[in-house]
Amino acid sequence: MQPEMVSMQIILLASALLVFGVFMNSSSAEDKLVNLTRLQMFVDDLPDMPRIQGFEVVNGVPKPRSFKIGMYEKKWKFHRDLPASTVYAFGTSKRTATVPGPTIEALHGISSFIRWQNNIHSTKHILPWDPTIPTAVASTKKGIPTVVHLHGAIGEPESDGNANAWFTKKFEDRGPTWSKKTYRYINQQQPGNLWYHDHAMGLTRVNLLAGLLGAYIIRNPDVEGPLGLPHGEFDRTLVVFDRAFSTDGSIYMDPTGNNPSIHPQWQPEYFGDAIIVNGKAWPKLTVRRRKYRFRIINASNARFFKFFFTNGLRFIHVGADSAYLGKPVASRDILVGPSEITDVVVDFSESKTNNAILANDAAYPYPSGDPVNEANSKVMKFWILGHSEVDTSRVPEKLIHYPAPELSSASQTRYIAMYEYTSDIDEPTHLYLNAKPYEAPATETPKAGTTEIWNVINLTEDNHPLHIHLGLFVVLDQTDLVKVEEFKDCMTKLNDAVKCQISKYARGNKTEVPAHEKGWKNVFKMRPSAVTKILVRFAYIHSNASYEFDPTAEPGYVYHCHSMGSRVY
Repeated sequence: MQPEMVSMQIILLASALLVFGVFMNSSSAEDKLVNLTRLQMFVDDLPDMPRIQGFEVVNGVPKPRSFKIGMYEKKWKFHRDLPASTVYAFGTSKRTATVPGPTIEALHGISSFIRWQNNIHSTKHILPWDPTIPTAVASTKKGIPTVVHLHGAIGEPESDGNANAWFTKKFEDRGPTWSKKTYRYINQQQPGNLWYHDHAMGLTRVNLLAGLLGAYIIRNPDVEGPLGLPHGEFDRTLVVFDRAFSTDGSIYMDPTGNNPSIHPQWQPEYFGDAIIVNGKAWPKLTVRRRKYRFRIINASNARFFKFFFTNGLRFIHVGADSAYLGKPVASRDILVGPSEITDVVVDFSESKTNNAILANDAAYPYPSGDPVNEANSKVMKFWILGHSEVDTSRVPEKLIHYPAPELSSASQTRYIAMYEYTSDIDEPTHLYLNAKPYEAPATETPKAGTTEIWNVINLTEDNHPLHIHLGLFVVLDQTDLVKVEEFKDCMTKLNDAVKCQISKYARGNKTEVPAHEKGWKNVFKMRPSAVTKILVRFAYIHSNASYEFDPTAEPGYVYHCHSMGSRVY
């Protein structure tokens, strides 16, 4: 394959979600919030989201399939004792639409063609959004702009869900990079877990909060079948996120920004005390004493989760983000940032109790924010049946081996810096990558089929999950910065890590990459005041085949922080 230049546009880390009730000082605002201590936990059964087959079978042979999935405004019950909430939901009809949306099950090597239909007719969003940041706005002022990104997909840029490729109902209004009604997902990559969500400029944070997200799995039976992992009813996807609610059941966002004279509604994070799993707050699930596989997606806007079981059960990691690990890794807890996916097996036959609570112990904002409270420290409850049973599933000693990263193959070394800017009251006003806004020309133009080293320098005080579209990467090391303020001053003036002598400052403590995160990923948690070195691959990791599409086509690809409040879309 002739090397091709792939346009990678930097993302402005500059729009946000609004901080919810637990942080509000206004008594009138607090009066509108549900007192979550009065809601009983573990009363709703964990839903199993509807499944859509992304292919069809003709005479026993799988073939590409074309189908439609709509976005609808409807009512959704997040808890038995809460009034129904108005949401935006994905589904094949308004009646069947769910939050999260249906799980799409694709087959490796078989394309899926999806026409995402915007059926939201409202002229006013159900949540407050800030007009002072770059935002998709329909010229007719009618309809809610949306566009869908398949997170983790390796596919054509025209179907990547660019933030400016948004559209409204019946495609009446369209963004400047919109080009097609039907997206093609070629599904040629390695088997694994993905998820789809809205990606519209300036509205991603509110459209996701409203419910526009869902799971997508690429299966390869020839490769996965011999592993013998739990399957069928013992293979469950858990989509986890946080929300706050008003007493009328509506999803709550503080309508006042942290710098209201600059951004009336914008705030750098959104946190809700109610932890939602598959559309229900603190649900319950009855399980047998055997192994289960859980594909856990953190679909929160800003909340990190540090998952653990209150009875000490282990997680056995088999995958991370969209790829399998080479071998299983056991742990007692897991730190999962926004948009990250962890793929684990839990053996309930090891439990010495008849129930287990999946709990959370991650401060918010992570890592130096408030400690968890009674509500957001609980995720869901498992009731474990008393009798044991024969379990033919297994966790093999080896999973799927992909080529190890080769530093010698890197064709380029880049420095990516995260900046946070504040007002005169020391509150964040915006965040940039490489000190450049979204509208700036593309700064990264890697070649298809090549490998690069990126040194990601986090000059902010929070941990930021970096997501790269198209590429997969391996985290090599994490090094704390020394004399941080001195280095930050130089970077603020020059915006050049080499001229600022980064080697002089990247000499602090090294943080070991967790064993279960040493495989190929598309998101990783960039520690504050540290440099994280990653090796990025712009090619398939499971084969030497060239892309079946032109990665140089417009509108290109993006990379960005996946804390939804920290970006414009």
